[in-house]
Amino acid sequence: MKSIEFTNFKYFLLILPILFSSCIVSKNSVEDDPLDLVLKSNNPKIKAVMDNVNEHELQIIYTQIKRASDGTISFKDYQYNVNAKNYFYPASTVKFPIALLALEKLNSITPLSDSINFSYKQNESKINFKKEISKLFALSDNEASNNLLEFIGFDYLNTKMHNKGLSPFSVSHRLSVANSGNKQTSTIYLFKGDSLIAELPSVTGRKVDALQLNSIKKGIGYTENDAQVMGAFDFSAKNYYPLITLHNTLKRLLFPNEFQLNERFNINDKDREFILSSMYQLPREQGFDSKEFYDSYCKFLIFGDTKDKIDSTIKIYNKIGQAYGTLTDCAYIIDEKAGVEFMVTATLLVNKNKIFNDGIYEYEEIGIPFLAELGRQLYTKSIPN
Repeated sequence: MKSIEFTNFKYFLLILPILFSSCIVSKNSVEDDPLDLVLKSNNPKIKAVMDNVNEHELQIIYTQIKRASDGTISFKDYQYNVNAKNYFYPASTVKFPIALLALEKLNSITPLSDSINFSYKQNESKINFKKEISKLFALSDNEASNNLLEFIGFDYLNTKMHNKGLSPFSVSHRLSVANSGNKQTSTIYLFKGDSLIAELPSVTGRKVDALQLNSIKKGIGYTENDAQVMGAFDFSAKNYYPLITLHNTLKRLLFPNEFQLNERFNINDKDREFILSSMYQLPREQGFDSKEFYDSYCKFLIFGDTKDKIDSTIKIYNKIGQAYGTLTDCAYIIDEKAGVEFMVTATLLVNKNKIFNDGIYEYEEIGIPFLAELGRQLYTKSIPN
């Protein structure tokens, strides 16, 4: 009996280092994934989503950014439930590449300046190019985005994104206007001041095939013409901008030298700085009414759950989307004082009653508080040791 006990004890001593080593590896693997730790937080704003995560269709990409002393940049990505085949409605995030490619197309004609305007008829009131881009980011303005889409056209947008390796991606309709899926654009008259410099003819885009993706039909009903219709809401004819494509769009803008020439946006340094400034500046800093458009109006991450004035060394360069119960934010967050620099793109659905287009969503109760807390905790995880 003693011999058996001694043998077992010797065996235990033999495997103890292996067991101990396994525990350390397991512990390190968890500690090495800051996103996993954040999502396991006991914070009620996080738990409100994570306790029923499948219902919220949560997807997240978090990128740590490291800069070496020689200037080289490295990225480390962490993902949660990211799958381009799992559909979510991108809403206003599609305005981001529309703005970038509008500038790219403009550069093929004339440089951007304060005096560049365009119109749909030669003698009607003119639309200022720079102001449309500012409104697109500061207010997520639908009309500004639609105007710039008229300038570039559907095929130009979709083809350019695919050619840059930013796929899957498909924009098939305008936002919040009648006949939004009409593929024909208006004739565009481009001006420098009052001088006509180009006339862009109307173009008709190709028909876009219906999307065939997971969760392309959602919910148990939807509102149409003020009446409730029972049955799943079909998103197969809607815009498509999966999380990985959105995240990589921002990465190309921020770090163009990390990509091949054909993968970059063909805009000059001045235009790039203008876009970044438009993404970062708060509505009041761009001259908009601060009472109507509070500081966090288009900043869900970190600050989204407060309407107080933002007074911080944290800078957020981002584009949000909000529609049909889906919230998305794609952001580059930097705090030079604290040595923090990271990217995060996240989307989630908050539609408890599973009825779409009824305007009843838990944006303020669940969605935005989650994104704000997610941003704060990832900021903390990004502080250098």
